[in-house]
Amino acid sequence: MPTEARLIARVAVLVIALLTTVVAQGKPPSPAGRLIAASDLASRLNDSRLVVLHVVDRTSSYDEGHIPGARPIRYDRVAVDGTSGLGAELPPLAALEQVFEEAGVSDASQVVVYGNTVTAARVFFTLDVAGHDQVMLLDGGLRAWQAERRVIASGPPPAVKRGTWTPRLQAARMATAQWIQQEAARVALVDVRPDDEFTGADGGMGGAHVPGHIDGARQLPWNTLVGPEGRFLPADQLRAKLGAAGADGGKPVVSYCMVGMRASVVYFVARHLGFDAKLYDGSIIDWGQRGLPTKRGR
Repeated sequence: MPTEARLIARVAVLVIALLTTVVAQGKPPSPAGRLIAASDLASRLNDSRLVVLHVVDRTSSYDEGHIPGARPIRYDRVAVDGTSGLGAELPPLAALEQVFEEAGVSDASQVVVYGNTVTAARVFFTLDVAGHDQVMLLDGGLRAWQAERRVIASGPPPAVKRGTWTPRLQAARMATAQWIQQEAARVALVDVRPDDEFTGADGGMGGAHVPGHIDGARQLPWNTLVGPEGRFLPADQLRAKLGAAGADGGKPVVSYCMVGMRASVVYFVARHLGFDAKLYDGSIIDWGQRGLPTKRGR
């Protein structure tokens, strides 16, 4: 066999071996795919690297029913009241490190989050912006799991070994008011709120904040991205909705709402589809507190 042919054959063997190793190690899907189906999650529950997080908020009780082996994460520990009346803000990294390590999260963990669509997406954003790159959402949450008649556990959480996680803030995933002012013409600025909030017809939620939206923003209500059963729309439909909101030509997607909760859903979808995504955590309350102008109407 000629030397060149032998070299090509050796490279082919090495590539096949590498691919076989990756599959055997159960590497997570591409970062551009951030949803996992209930059936896929069920097949991986015995994976020692898997950490399933059940987000506990006012709409979700852990003790009354959860996926076997899931660990509870209290939403109010990952989204806290900030300064100047801002709510649902990102806590310090040291606080996040403690919260997630207590739930068993380590640097090598493959994390799956489920719960209320908004709060689960916010936990995804929190881990994502803190540098954990192996995080997915359970599509349809616990409801999808139950629809497939899978086992539901109840009672207190299992004892878990504390994880070892080193958060690293991904500042590029967060937008500020100043950054938006500078880059508005080069990004897809997406307001995820419903009509009355977007147009200002609600009077800024009755005077709670400045009415209207940031000039140049397009509206994409977060709840139009999920179906009635709680699952996200197919990828092509999600991409079309983001495109209609200005996310075309490779523009970064910057989402905001009132305080940064609902905006987490559009942030998640953008990350799921492989877009460069940013979230304006202070959102319209921070914008108004800075005395910046808004637009009423459409």
